[in-house]
Amino acid sequence: MTDAPETLDVDAVIIGGGHNGLVCAGYLARAGLKVAVVERRGIVGGACVTEEFFPGFRNSSCAYLVGLLAPEVIRDLDLHRHGLEILERQGGTFSPALDGSHIELLADKAAVKAQLSASDGAAYDELSALLDRAAVVMRAIARERAPDMAGGWGEMWQAARSGWHLRQLPAEDRAEFAALMLKSLGDFLDERFDSAAFKGVYGFKGLVGNMASPYATGSAYVLLHHVFGEVNGKRGKWGQPRGGMGAITQALQKSLETQGGRVLTGASVREVIVEGKRTRGVVLENGQTVRARIVASSVNPKLLFLNMLDQSLLEPRFLRKLNAWRCRSGTFRMNVALSELPDFTARPGSDMQRHHQGTVTIAPSLAYLERAYDDARHKGWSDAPVISMCIPTTIDPALAPEGRHIAGLFCQHFNPVLPDGASWHDHRDRVAHHIIDAIGQYAPNFPGAVLGYKALTPLDLEEEYGLVGGDIFHGEMHLDQLFSLRPASEAADHTTPVRGLFQCGSGTHPGGGVTGLPGWNAARVILKHNRQLA
Repeated sequence: MTDAPETLDVDAVIIGGGHNGLVCAGYLARAGLKVAVVERRGIVGGACVTEEFFPGFRNSSCAYLVGLLAPEVIRDLDLHRHGLEILERQGGTFSPALDGSHIELLADKAAVKAQLSASDGAAYDELSALLDRAAVVMRAIARERAPDMAGGWGEMWQAARSGWHLRQLPAEDRAEFAALMLKSLGDFLDERFDSAAFKGVYGFKGLVGNMASPYATGSAYVLLHHVFGEVNGKRGKWGQPRGGMGAITQALQKSLETQGGRVLTGASVREVIVEGKRTRGVVLENGQTVRARIVASSVNPKLLFLNMLDQSLLEPRFLRKLNAWRCRSGTFRMNVALSELPDFTARPGSDMQRHHQGTVTIAPSLAYLERAYDDARHKGWSDAPVISMCIPTTIDPALAPEGRHIAGLFCQHFNPVLPDGASWHDHRDRVAHHIIDAIGQYAPNFPGAVLGYKALTPLDLEEEYGLVGGDIFHGEMHLDQLFSLRPASEAADHTTPVRGLFQCGSGTHPGGGVTGLPGWNAARVILKHNRQLA
């Protein structure tokens, strides 16, 4: 007879050891609560993790750059002391074309304008200044709790607080900010620029992780979502942690354990315990019970409410909203082991150059982005895919054997649902080689330099990392799934319809990306409710 697993008693249990779950846990432990994190996989990190994908080659498996991680999270949880070092990427964004031309976006705005016409250069100055000012507002709103739309005066005041931040914008910017929130990205760019190459690069910036046409209403918002970050105190910069993105979550785990928190890996949650209409912990798949008066979930809202909770506890209208919660980002993720750096026709040479230390983006026009979306929508994947390539070994060579390199590829558009009921498991390698060959059109040496790879289809992202529909944001970042509607009006302020049950993942405000802000905001809400739940 096998003994039943021991029961663990804590104040708070966090479902999911991704970066937001660890951030939330870290703040609760710092406030004196006894905290445990339960993670389904064998390592913490969720989609923010470093893993070996080919013998001797390690890289970030899913999330691949850092630029949005909140500086207060780094400071408060003392992540630098726990091993986090963020390396600043030296290059910009290099976008080659098949005819051998290219455009390169750099921090040096004069260098960018030198590649544009006079009218496009002036429009670029205006756009850059607008985004700089909008970023200030976005940073502030991202740090506000989303108000409960069904609440009373307190929630109306919270909504007013968020709206007040918009008043920081000059009056002439407010209409432009509204356009960024409401318009299609394609229309927004077409109104301002002539250069197809420039619009292609900026079009991709606004479609990262968003399976949508660049002319879809509201698609300009994702551009705003990606401009409010900073690296090492420098706003608008992007970097990579030494050792890959897993260095962030490893530092978060060490910080939590320093505060007395516990992390249980290989600990998949079977159900959330509810007694007397309030949470009392979780039961794991192995039968172990973790008792807690506070339960916070960092997993996709669909997984929490539809898989882990007795649905009789939830109102039919709320369940309808959760069933309709859209999760689809069209992402195909690859890590590729290389014998040498790519030699681009548009900038020849496999010796290390500036563009190798930045991001290479294959997105030569808005029309290219539109075709990629249409292909995926009707055929399953793009004939000419959109590709973002980073080569982390150019600034962190220890990730690969000496003299070798890694290319991390973030590719769109790839429909999570293939035509005629086909499975992604049957098409993974075919599509991976299709992507490698697509890069070969711009860098002819690339296919021959490939030593090995690991490819993650939308289905792999769901099965291995819990990203429902392959959605890297835990829910599409469209206007009807943001702020007080993320993931539903009844559960947008990190609380839920079940007393003692909270949410702290990317499926809540302010959404996806490696920011830590959903976890940070949730911890503040939980601590406010803590005394009532004691």
